[in-house]
Amino acid sequence: MKGSILGKNPVVIVSNHQGLWESFYLQTLVSPLTTIIKKELIYVPFFGWALNLLNPIKINRSKKIQSAKRVIAKGSEKLEDGYSVLVFPEGTRTKPGMQVGKFARSAADLAIKNNVDLIPVYHNSGLYWKNKKFLKYPGTVQVTIGDPIQGKDSSEMTGNLVEWMNRKASVSTK
Repeated sequence: MKGSILGKNPVVIVSNHQGLWESFYLQTLVSPLTTIIKKELIYVPFFGWALNLLNPIKINRSKKIQSAKRVIAKGSEKLEDGYSVLVFPEGTRTKPGMQVGKFARSAADLAIKNNVDLIPVYHNSGLYWKNKKFLKYPGTVQVTIGDPIQGKDSSEMTGNLVEWMNRKASVSTK
């Protein structure tokens, strides 16, 4: 089924990264969807094997330039095929309520190159599904899907994205 609550056209979705919850939930926002992941994840028994069946775009984070080029090339192919692309530009998980880390510009580059919207998503799932902890706690995860991020170039667009995420982080635990 094409289309979703975000519309029928493919988009680049950018989310903060706090734990495992969003890796499951964000897969349900749009269909079809592909995700940018670090290639090591596909070697995790069961989870990684299942993740690999979703045909993600796998990158080697230690090779930053090569990875950025791969995101643009493979992401562009997926967008052209009607897939939306999910990116976690922090590259690592942050604690709830903390300012987001430094963002790679590849999500904005991908959106600009393919003339698609860059949609920000912020959540506080780390309050309940703590990073690297087996126990999960009850609670309501707050998810905010923002309006498309604008900017005259990928640097400005990424800066605007970080600003939006940090505003959300400052109120996520209140």
